[in-house]
Amino acid sequence: MNAQDGLAEVEAIVARARLAQRAYETGGSQARYDRAAQAAAWAIMEPERNRSLAELAVSATGLGNVVDKITKNHRKTLGLMRDIADAATYGVISDDPKTGITEIARPKGVIGAVVPSTNPAATPANNIINALKCGNAIVLSPSPKGVTACELLLEYVHAEFAKIGEDPDLVQMVPAPGSKEKTQRLLEISDLIVVTGSQNNVKRAYTSGTPALAVGAGNVTVIVDETADLGVAAAKISASKCFDNATSCSSENAVIVLDAVYDAFVAALAAEGGALVQDDARVVSALWPEGHLNPAAIAKDADEMVAALGLQEDVPTGTKFIAVETAGIGPTHPLSGEKLSRVLALYRAKDFEDAARIAGEILSHQGAGHSIGLHSTMEERALHLGQVIPTCRVIVNQAHCFATGGAFDNGMPFSLSMGCGSWGGNSLDDNLNWRHFMQTTKIVRPTPPNEPAVEDIFAEYWKAAGA
Repeated sequence: MNAQDGLAEVEAIVARARLAQRAYETGGSQARYDRAAQAAAWAIMEPERNRSLAELAVSATGLGNVVDKITKNHRKTLGLMRDIADAATYGVISDDPKTGITEIARPKGVIGAVVPSTNPAATPANNIINALKCGNAIVLSPSPKGVTACELLLEYVHAEFAKIGEDPDLVQMVPAPGSKEKTQRLLEISDLIVVTGSQNNVKRAYTSGTPALAVGAGNVTVIVDETADLGVAAAKISASKCFDNATSCSSENAVIVLDAVYDAFVAALAAEGGALVQDDARVVSALWPEGHLNPAAIAKDADEMVAALGLQEDVPTGTKFIAVETAGIGPTHPLSGEKLSRVLALYRAKDFEDAARIAGEILSHQGAGHSIGLHSTMEERALHLGQVIPTCRVIVNQAHCFATGGAFDNGMPFSLSMGCGSWGGNSLDDNLNWRHFMQTTKIVRPTPPNEPAVEDIFAEYWKAAGA
């Protein structure tokens, strides 16, 4: 197939999606939208299918591990279904007699979704469910390594659709072999773009001419202060860092520890399987040979990662992750950036003010807008970080990768895509969620006049500044 045939194929898929979406909307109801979303959710959550998707995702991409992907597929989808269970996404969703405005939920149309290799089942499933819940069709563009997992997911979704008589053209994908040209065409002819993955794809989405929901890069930085429960903090950081072999954009990449508790915290990390490495140059040369992340270490199990870094003789048996002492920040200090591996950069701070400064510099280098973590008993410190750090989320006393994208014990929406605001070059600062897949039409009626006198608005100002 030549390039032009490939583009024509994408155009034909979107055309079928558009026809299916119009019929879905015209014959829509809240019950129909809900049932379609439930079908897509069960397609990935049914235990045997979940395991098959997890196994295929790991074997095809070489990233993460099966047990954690099963957990991710299940919990992320279950949490999303909880979030949308009572959400009104069809027909009249609000009617305010005071303003005279009635809001009617309307779909966006055809969603074009670019999904990453790190979560080749969970992320597309999340997008599919949100799209269907709000009356849309969706066309996925998986990464090259994620094609087979995406194909299998769609096979399962279509099997569930067959049970309820729903149109399979509502959920499609750009067929293999993928290409930048095919993805670009999808971006150009969709009604809304959702992009999770490389920042190159994010930039292309924002310049495509189509409204885009794209998210920023992660590089989670966490502060541990002198009031933290060090054992609990270390356990949470270890569990989060190791989950799915650090494939999550919400996995801790740097931990800044106050000097007063530094040695005690290093001991706490060791108790949780974190081996301290003090030769940062050695780790850098092994993790970034020739300036690029070492594929033998990225998102691998601990023993493979340790071997890839040549640390077998230097860390204890049973090491789960390594914590590398370092101080440098910026382009010439790669440990200060995202590592996509069970490698944690460890910084030492004189006090909390110094820790906040270090965190700000790290996030300004990479990961601005995404999130920062804090282990502390001092609420005012979380508020301080929220006011001075370039971040959309301050995660307090939680395992970061389990908390940032929504959890059953916090109030964030379940999502695998985190908006990073203007700091991260994004149009959204929230977790991507169902609200972003819907728009509204407003019925506007006349109300009694409500025009203030000029002096009512400016009296206080005139007192202060003069008329």
